[in-house]
Amino acid sequence: MLQTARLRLRPLLPAEADVLHALWSERDDPRLPPHRRLDASGRPTAAELAESIRTDSVWSAGPDGVGLLAVERRAEGDVIGYCGLVASGRGEEGEPEIAFELLRRVHGQGYATEAALAVVEHARASGHGRLWATVWDWNAPSRRVLAKLGFTETDRTETVPGRGTTIWTVLDL
Repeated sequence: MLQTARLRLRPLLPAEADVLHALWSERDDPRLPPHRRLDASGRPTAAELAESIRTDSVWSAGPDGVGLLAVERRAEGDVIGYCGLVASGRGEEGEPEIAFELLRRVHGQGYATEAALAVVEHARASGHGRLWATVWDWNAPSRRVLAKLGFTETDRTETVPGRGTTIWTVLDL
């Protein structure tokens, strides 16, 4: 578990799958790939996401700090999203990617930067030498968070017609 002045980052519980479902529901931008949005029948359902929390190792941080954590506001006790490291394979072996996503109702309050900074500091303390992040060129808020953390944009990009350009960013720890 990681703590900041306002946040607690801890394992996400299957009973909190409704938060993940709410995040999926907010992904209504048609530029996002279909596999990252709810389909016409509302899938994945909260029950399917709860099963993913129970079985997918991405939701349990290992000793190397790789894994996604629930972002909980300490004063309110509510889960507002997730933040953590994933083994994406975008960098060299052992260089994870940072990922974060918060509910819209808490955007613009500095929570993403605060949570991500805690994850970066934990990655540094865990011995990671470098972190990666990918971000859509049109996702200005996430690009600002990454810049505040010290990530720099690389020359590596991938353009997907109709969706935009994914930019690879890096942070040397």
